[in-house]
Amino acid sequence: MNEVTLLSFIPIPDFVSFSFLATLILITVALVIRSSIKLVPTGIQNVLETITEAMLNLSEENVGPHFGETFFPFIATIFVYILVCNFMGLIPGFVSPTSNINMTASMALPVFFATHYYGIKVHGFKYLKHFLGPMRSIYALPLMILMFLIEFIGHLARPITLSVRLFGNMLAKHLLLIVLGILVPAIIPMAILGLGVLISVVQAFVFALLTTLYLAGAVEEAH
Repeated sequence: MNEVTLLSFIPIPDFVSFSFLATLILITVALVIRSSIKLVPTGIQNVLETITEAMLNLSEENVGPHFGETFFPFIATIFVYILVCNFMGLIPGFVSPTSNINMTASMALPVFFATHYYGIKVHGFKYLKHFLGPMRSIYALPLMILMFLIEFIGHLARPITLSVRLFGNMLAKHLLLIVLGILVPAIIPMAILGLGVLISVVQAFVFALLTTLYLAGAVEEAH
């Protein structure tokens, strides 16, 4: 009973609350559009269909038609979710969940596990060839071991770089808006706000693009 009482007083971090809010927003918008879908899209339906088509093209062009359709829901969801989280930091009084390293890490880890899951699922034991480099013979064994270590470290670094890149850019944007809002509250923040919108879109796209490339590298044949 005491443990339950103590846990009930532990505050929920801001980034967790706003990440749930972003999820709720996306679910609500999806249900509203589903209930009033039109043959000729307008308004928010048109915006979401444009984003959906762009993500589908990104997936199919980099992974191929077959796996592109398989990975498309995952990639599109990541892009839209990160985009909404990024935009939250532009609203006064709101916090961008992606400005917290815990949040960005929770997005990067599923990408890491999905990459190797599909790599093993498609290639089986042959997936190890992706880590051995182009030269595979008994005479190139030292080089194969070296390449394996390099590739292994590189793959382990992927979720770290994904997390830190998104976290760093969102945190820097948020701090810059606060500082300039204090120093020059009338003019400069408007320009930075426009730049913040651009950064939010670019960082969401970069995350989705890298996710696509990682998945494409996992399912393609090793050369």
